Amino acid sequence: MKNDKNMTAAVSCALTIAGSDSGGGAGIQADLKTFTMHHVYGLSVVTALTAQNTMGVHGIYVPDPGFVALQLEKVLEDFPVKAAKTGMLFSSEIIEEVAGVLRSEQLPLVVDPVCVSQTGHKLLKDDAVQALKKEILPLAALITPNKPEAELLCGISIDSMEDVLQAMNILMDMGVKAVLIKGGHFEVQDEMVDWLGIAGADPVSVVRPRISTRNTHGTGCTLSAAITANVAKGQDITAAVQKARDYLQKALETSFDLGHGDGPVNHLL
Repeated sequence: MKNDKNMTAAVSCALTIAGSDSGGGAGIQADLKTFTMHHVYGLSVVTALTAQNTMGVHGIYVPDPGFVALQLEKVLEDFPVKAAKTGMLFSSEIIEEVAGVLRSEQLPLVVDPVCVSQTGHKLLKDDAVQALKKEILPLAALITPNKPEAELLCGISIDSMEDVLQAMNILMDMGVKAVLIKGGHFEVQDEMVDWLGIAGADPVSVVRPRISTRNTHGTGCTLSAAITANVAKGQDITAAVQKARDYLQKALETSFDLGHGDGPVNHLL
């Protein structure tokens, strides 16, 4: 195939810093599939290996934090990365190493604060929560917590619109520039409502019909990866979120009924 340098120059690069999912529905695998479907070149830094399937996470192997940092350094020194996201960071040591590298970069960062897997397995050590708040959140252009994650980070219960607004303000006080609180854990029958707050602007609702399916494995990873891809292509946060939510909606509508547990969404749109 002919090497078209003009085509190469036009390619946008997006980076995921996250754990590997051997089941392919979440983590690095979901992120790279999502990047590809958004026509951006996907790069990866692996923070952990998991042995998992649709039934749950059965083991975690964590590389040396210095090696995680080395992956990140080598990717950033050679590729024109336009946006990055974090997923499973697991430990305070890994968080500190990742933050140490990212702090010197002018890079839009989407933070998916992965704390617990869909099947209830802890993906973030207890001592890592404070490190995430101190080291990573001040670097974030956007954070995408679900209700339990937002409650953990903010130290409050979120049961009303007033609580959502308070959580957004708490997260922005930590240095986050924008917050997307996802609505999957709120009890609304017919609609899925996410709330997007951007510093200096009124919060807006991102509303889509609720889809009745058990195949929701990897939804958070997929959404944050789609947002990252859109940001890498030059879209602002609001447009990136809206378009990413459309992609996730279609991925849920056509999700795969695989395995004996909660199947994955369909990234191949």
